Amino acid sequence: MQKKKERLFHELREKYPRFIYHKFQYQWNEKKQLEIFFDFSIGDHYRFTPKMLLKSGKYFTETVTSETLEGVIFHIGMIELLSYWKATCSPEIYIKPYKLNEAQQAWWYKLYYKGLGEFFYQNGIEPQDPVFRFLFDENVSSVSELHYDKIENGNKSIVPVGGGKDSVVTLEKLRNDLKIIPFIVNPRGATLDCVRIAGFEYEDDIVILERTIDTQLLQLNEAGFLNGHTPFSAMLAFYSLLVAFLTNSRWIALSNEASANEATILGTDINHQYSKSLEFEEDFRKYVLENMNNVAHYYSYLRSYSELEIAEMFSQYPQYFPWFRSCNAGSKENRWCCNCPKCLFAYIILAPFIEKSRMIAIFGENLLDKPALKQYFDELTGKTESKPFECVGTIEEVNKALEMLKEEYAESCLFSN
Repeated sequence: MQKKKERLFHELREKYPRFIYHKFQYQWNEKKQLEIFFDFSIGDHYRFTPKMLLKSGKYFTETVTSETLEGVIFHIGMIELLSYWKATCSPEIYIKPYKLNEAQQAWWYKLYYKGLGEFFYQNGIEPQDPVFRFLFDENVSSVSELHYDKIENGNKSIVPVGGGKDSVVTLEKLRNDLKIIPFIVNPRGATLDCVRIAGFEYEDDIVILERTIDTQLLQLNEAGFLNGHTPFSAMLAFYSLLVAFLTNSRWIALSNEASANEATILGTDINHQYSKSLEFEEDFRKYVLENMNNVAHYYSYLRSYSELEIAEMFSQYPQYFPWFRSCNAGSKENRWCCNCPKCLFAYIILAPFIEKSRMIAIFGENLLDKPALKQYFDELTGKTESKPFECVGTIEEVNKALEMLKEEYAESCLFSN
């Protein structure tokens, strides 16, 4: 199967040699919501026009200049295009709105290459460096010529909320020091429940991004074009920067922990969480410093903590226990699926700090007594060459948590196998 995918990779690149970022547009609608449109294509064959809607009850300022919006939204397009480019991995990426200098091109190349490490691995592709090159029109302006508004308010922080334990801890720990503005992408039950429990009103107190994928891409996926993981957190970084401008907020506080730095494929640099890693965080800060007047400070509040430490902190907020979710498979139904590595990891990392009966009430069953999860258990504990391609902790953390659980869960089947 993987050899077939690699053959398809080369065939698609030959058939579709150029991907084009045509333009972006934006407008304020009558509800003072920001509508954003992108225009991408695979040559003259397939056109993509995804639309995004950014809305807030009360926070958006009308003083943001059009030049600032142009610059930030252009950069959002640079990361959004990856979702469409990966269908064919065209060897040329033609950027029409603005030119990038050599240093900027190198920055984006690194993000694309490392951020797609899982995509290449899962599809059995061994890309030859360089995988692509950027093209620009000579007569267009350089993005370096744009000037960005200063963000003056140092007492406000954007906090992206995903509905899991990590962003809950960040919300609770930061709220005493800063004015918090929760930011949610495509709200679902757990994200809205968590901000509600934290005391934020849905209509007034949060910023929401409604992000869509062009249906043409979904059709290509069904038709057998290339598909796979893209660096979602890098996309979130640029959208968070836009929100920072619109709300005049100096701080952007992520909830990425130390374990995000560990490779998914042991002994390589292939990391499902690359865009959550310290390496990307530092790269992003440097890019904003050098190219966008250091307008906002992007960092992870939880970077210095292990998953075990975060789990212990989260255990101090039992009001969230019925509402938080860290399961991608069950997210649409707002439930724990109890059949995926993310659910199993969450159970293992929290169980040392929450009594067994409460854990079973949260998940609906004892996941350490579920034989069907044995493969995931082995992946999480380092018995295979690869960890699960999910946002999970380090092998060391998992084994340490299990050591703490030996006595209480001794009869559970995953311990005895």
